[in-house]
Amino acid sequence: MLYPTSSYDLRRRRLIVAGMATALLLIAFVTHAVLVHRSHSSNTGPTDTKPRIVELTPIGTEPVVTELSALRPTSDPETFVRQVAEAIFGWDTATLVTRTDHIEQLVTVADPTGESTPGLISDLDNYLPTQDAWVELAAYETRQWLTIDSVSTPSKWADAEAQAGGKLLPGTTALTISGTRHRSGVWEREPVASAHAVAFTVFIVCGPSYPECHLLRLSLIDKPLD
Repeated sequence: MLYPTSSYDLRRRRLIVAGMATALLLIAFVTHAVLVHRSHSSNTGPTDTKPRIVELTPIGTEPVVTELSALRPTSDPETFVRQVAEAIFGWDTATLVTRTDHIEQLVTVADPTGESTPGLISDLDNYLPTQDAWVELAAYETRQWLTIDSVSTPSKWADAEAQAGGKLLPGTTALTISGTRHRSGVWEREPVASAHAVAFTVFIVCGPSYPECHLLRLSLIDKPLD
């Protein structure tokens, strides 16, 4: 049995049809806009599609040191000894540079024959903090450096050469460093610092045996050759 269509149903159908028409027009408009945009982009020539990488450096921060610079080659004994002294006492536990890195830096300028190298490594162990101490000092952001007051030839070096009986390579010498060891760090969120006088003797070999100076041994700290 069929029922007559009411005026309400007619209005409802008209609204549905109008809505569908509007939606179709909107879809057609968006599709046209996308096609026009693509056509325009292709006509303007190729574009760089690679991502652009921008490195940002935080304001107020310094780059973290990750490696040590090599000591500069030199044939001058005093210049070389000063470099060695500053390298031995210059370290910073707040960087990524390790205790081993400091030892390796100095071993690279050691005796080319390797004969004195084991003794030199033992000497350096006495100058640098132990590994456990290094870790503890890092908790306080401890750094150390040396200011050199004087570089001099020990008065007893001539006697030591004579006692060696010609077994030393030509160009072997000893120089004594006198200076001040500085340390700074943070204790209970407050900066702290200290300074102590130090003296030690550096034994090296330069020309004519080698074109550049090399590190042989170190005296005990604060027990230089007189």
